[in-house]
Order: sequence, then C-alpha cells, then structure tokens
Amino acid sequence: MTTELNAIAFKAQTHRKHRFQNLYGQLTAKSLFQGWLNLNKSSAAGIDGMTSSVYEAQLVDNIRHLAARLANKQYRVSDVKRVYIPKANGKQRPLGLPTLEDKIVQQSVSDILQSLWEPEFKRFSYGYRPNKSAHQAVHSLQMNLQYGSYGYVVEADIKGFFDNMNHTWLLKMLSQKVEDQALLNLINQWLKARVVEPDGKKHKPQAGTPQGGVISPILANIYLHYALDLWFEKQIKPRLQGHAMLIRYADDFVVAFQYKDEAKMFYRALSSRLNKFNLELAADKTSIKRFSRFYLSQASHFEFLGFRLYWEADFKGEARVRRETSPKKHRLALSTFYQWIKVNRHKRLNNLIPALNRKVQGFRNYFALSGNSRSIDNILDRILKSLLKWLNRRSQRKSFTWKGMKSMLKHFGFQSMRVRKPRVVVDWYDERAYVLHGQ
Repeated sequence: MTTELNAIAFKAQTHRKHRFQNLYGQLTAKSLFQGWLNLNKSSAAGIDGMTSSVYEAQLVDNIRHLAARLANKQYRVSDVKRVYIPKANGKQRPLGLPTLEDKIVQQSVSDILQSLWEPEFKRFSYGYRPNKSAHQAVHSLQMNLQYGSYGYVVEADIKGFFDNMNHTWLLKMLSQKVEDQALLNLINQWLKARVVEPDGKKHKPQAGTPQGGVISPILANIYLHYALDLWFEKQIKPRLQGHAMLIRYADDFVVAFQYKDEAKMFYRALSSRLNKFNLELAADKTSIKRFSRFYLSQASHFEFLGFRLYWEADFKGEARVRRETSPKKHRLALSTFYQWIKVNRHKRLNNLIPALNRKVQGFRNYFALSGNSRSIDNILDRILKSLLKWLNRRSQRKSFTWKGMKSMLKHFGFQSMRVRKPRVVVDWYDERAYVLHGQ
C-alpha cells in the first residue's frame, strides 16, 4: 500500500469508531497511478471501447487529466456495458463493464474502502480480501467439519445478490466509517450509472452493483458484513447452546451447527433477516443437511465454491470429510473444453496446444487439490479424447494415433493435470485453535 493508505489503515485499526473525512482528496494522480498498476489490464473494454494498451500509450497525460477532473469535480461516470456469460445451470450471468477510466477510479476508491474495513471484517469472511482465497475458505471449512463437533449444515444461496443490494442501506453502511459526502456521492454515481444492454436499450438500476465493476467486491463484502456477519456473531451465536460456524466467500456461505434445533432456528431467521436488506434466498438452493461422521453417506453432501463435500471412510475405516469437483462444475468443464477444442481445431498446433495448455492449467490451479484426483484425472482423459477426435477430423484421413498425439503434446510442453501438493497457506496453530474453540 501507499503511505497514505497505510496511514488510513493504521487509523482504522487503532480508532475503530472513527469516521473519516476528506477521503475524496486522496484521489490524486499518485493514487490513480497506483490504481492503474493494480488494475487487471486484460479485462474487456467498456462502452467507449478504450483498451489498456491504447490508454497506456499516453498514460501520464491521461492520469493527470483524470486527476484534474476529479479535483475540479468535473469527473462524470460513464454508462456501463452489459454482457452476459453462461452459468453452469444453463442460465446467463449479467456482467457490467465500466469504462477504463471508471475502473481506474473505482480501483483507487476500492483500495481506500479496503483499508477502512479490513480491520472490521470477520475472520470467516474470505472473499476479495488480501492474503485470503477460495482455497483457504474450502480448506478451513473442511478442517472445521472434520475436527469440530458439528452435525448439521445450512447451505444457502442468495438470489441475484449483486443485482439486489439496496442502495440506501449500502450508503448507510458506508457512512459508518465514511464522513465524506463527496466520496459517497461518487460511489452513488457508480451505483446509479446507466446500463446499456446488448440490444442498445438503456436503463438506470434501482438496486445492486454490476458484477464486473472493480468496486463491486468490496461493496458486497461491506454489505454482507453488516447484513449477515455481525448478525450471526452478535445475535445468533450468543443464543446457542452448541457450537456454530459460518464460512463466507463473497455471497457464498455455509453455516454449521452442533444441534439440529439450533440449525432450524437459524434457517427460519435467515430469510427474514436478509429480506430486511432487500435480499432473498433461493428456495431450491437453501436447505438443512445432516452432516456428521456418524452418517457416512455421499447422499448427505453439500457444495461450496465449486467443490462437493461429504463424509467417507478412509482405508483405515476412519471417517473423513472429502472434497471433489461438484458435478455441475465437472459437467461444465467437460462441455467447455469440448466446445473450445471443436471451435479452435483448425489452428496450427504451435498455437492450439499452448492455448489449450493454459486453459487446462487454469482449471487445475483451482480444482487440483488433494483428495480430488479422481475427478481431475477423469476430466483430463476426456479432454485428451476430445482433442484426438477433433484433430483427426481436420482432414479426411486420420492424423494421429493415441500414442502419436501424446508424443506431439510432449513436444509442445503440454502439462499433466495430475494433482499436486496443494498450495494453501494455513497457519496450523491458528487453524487448530479455531477448531478447538468451536468458532
């Protein structure tokens, strides 16, 4: 972090009730340049079509001009470009793409908000935070279920979370630590920015923040910090007789309980609590599951962050919490790789194979954790069979045998998807204390 952000973070850590002023003044050329450095340069362009490579050609002048417009209150938020991407269930997920300059300013504001709220966020919140990851969330959940005294799990899904966050509530939450109306007005402009649909129609959203916006993750964390995390810690847990645990990654969360009655109590209270903040549970994806070492069955399972978790006896007969790629993600991966190979089979091998290798490695980096080798090996075998099929259809005669294709893949450095030792950073003493104290 910059010196200014370090100072803000230190003040937020040492004065937890302090409300910060003149944060808008932090949006200088220096902070905007830092925002540019932290920005994902490969993300899709917004409604103006400006790409990072074009913008970077005149970076110094562009950043200075942007900083001047912010200082003179002449900066105006641009329209948001709406695109849709397929989901695992066959539906489409709406994304909102801001312009590049909006992304730069959003990144700078996001860094400020992260500095303010990082000391406030609970340890069981893993999404979009420094030094925390989805792997850590899954691992922590697995370890706590394995060694904790939990027997029931409430798996919940918030319907269209990013599209339904209430703007009034969000601004109230932000004002708990921000006493700078200029910054709040800027955030409100992004929330109210006009959305341009693929067919050209335009509308102003009355709720939500676009998925794809750089500032959306921190706003989502702040929203659920007040709507869910604090409620669970301050109102639910003090009323319980048994242990309870919440693990949350952005809007995906799982709650484990020792006793069934307390799980039912939370389940009934959860819906009304979220309704207060304009959020609704997806009834078909929210349920209470029996999840215990004394009930070893894959029929009693739940899914979290693309993994299915279930109890199973190991080779010694001891009960273990297992994790594997969820069936939905498994099917989606097979379909995605198959279609990609089919569409790109005409390309030269020195372009096709390295590109496929990058996609395979990206999939493996997330799903190839210990205990998931069967799923990963199955997907790799299906990818190779799809590749052999479509390479042999590039011409009227058969181009490759199975052995010949493997030699070709080795020549181009195609890497195996075999499971490696997981790269999950865990403080084992802290993790063990987390389990033993029933948090």
